[in-house]
This record gives sequence, C-alpha cells and structure tokens, in this order.
Amino acid sequence: MVIATQLRPERLGFLAAMHASLCRQSVPWEAVVTLDGADPTRLPAALAVDPRIRTLALPRSVGAACARNFALNEVHTEYVQWADDDDEFTDWAMALRLRTLEETRVGWCAGYSQDLHADGSTTLWRCPTPPGRHEAGDVWRYWKDPADTIPLGPTTLLARTDLVRAAPMGGLVQGEDYCALAITCLAPGILLPVPVYRYRKHAAQMTAQDSYDELEGKARVFAHRFGASLHAAACAFRDSAA
Repeated sequence: MVIATQLRPERLGFLAAMHASLCRQSVPWEAVVTLDGADPTRLPAALAVDPRIRTLALPRSVGAACARNFALNEVHTEYVQWADDDDEFTDWAMALRLRTLEETRVGWCAGYSQDLHADGSTTLWRCPTPPGRHEAGDVWRYWKDPADTIPLGPTTLLARTDLVRAAPMGGLVQGEDYCALAITCLAPGILLPVPVYRYRKHAAQMTAQDSYDELEGKARVFAHRFGASLHAAACAFRDSAA
C-alpha cells in the first residue's frame, strides 16, 4: 500500500479514517506513507505506532505523482496499490481482490468505487469497463477519447508490484493516477462488480478546487496517449516475437 500525504490539518481525520479502514481488512498488509514535505510529528498517533506502516519523509513537497513513485522504491510486497489520504477502503477490499489474483494469476484486479458523502452515505460509481476478465490492452477500448469517463477507478487497482513500477504515475501535477491505468495494457486482469474503494467528497479535495479544470484536459490527453502508446508497443513486441 502506498499513500502520499502532506498532512494538512483539515485532512488528518480523513487519514486516520483511511488507516482505520486498513485495520478492518482480514488479510495482512503493510503501507508506505510518503510525507510530501510534511512535518512527521503531525502524523496521527494511530499511524505512528502501527508497525505495519513505514514512513518516507521527503525534505520538500514534490507532489503526489513523485511522492508515490518514491514510495514504490520502498515496497517489498508482491502486490501493491495506492490510495489518497482522504479516502477509505471497504472492509472486504483487500481479501476479495487478493484471493482473485492468487486464484487466477492475472496481473491486476479492480472493482467499483463509491462516492463517500459528508453525511456518511455512499453513491456507487460503475466504471465503463464491464466486469470480468480482460486481456492486456482491452480496458483501453473503453476509453476512446481523453475527455470520456476513465475506464477504471485507478485507486481500485490491486496489481503486481512489477507492473506498477512499469507504469508509474508519470510526473503530472494532477490526474497522475490516470497514467497508472496503463497497468491494464501490460497484463490481463479482472474487474469485480463490487465496491472496493470509497472516494470521499469534501470541499478541500483537489477536484473541488476552482483551478482543477485548468489542467484536467491536458492531464487526460497525456495519460490517454501514454497508455495507448504502451499498448501499441507491447502489441508490436508480441507480434514480432510470434
């Protein structure tokens, strides 16, 4: 598990809730929490004393993409996923996807997500990609244009660590996890029709800021072309080796 955070005061309670959702998982886990230029003394006490959590303190803020990529250097597990510091997991998220990966030996497993509202209610978000097994590159068929709805929820992906390292977060200042959807171009995977992630809706989130739309289109174009190019290169290699 990789979590990047700047330990902003208004998000510390959300980070504690993310940790609590990890503690409710029924399978072993460990997390690398990258402190993106943040003061380590502000880390919530529950995380600071949890031996399953390792912190990576960066001397200055580098942004979510770079912070997550640095955290990948510290990951020792066979599978990995990333999460935002203001979201949380459903109770069965890890066990369900891990069992699927171990039984099928595909490269990644994803699910649906839920919008988590301030009153505690949730709204299910079904991605455009249909449930079931998808061969390498198939998911990209459901993202025909950068402006379209993204084909999968990036934070619902649990994937082999080597695949995540092969399709990292790029260097975008936002929309960086769109790039990681290119994991689906590198190996077959399975989408489960159940929610595994809760995306918290609140006034301080990046997507709620007035400036968010200024760069969203550019981020989507970059990520879309990155995945399409990676898919084309992988197909060309397979064809030449056949």
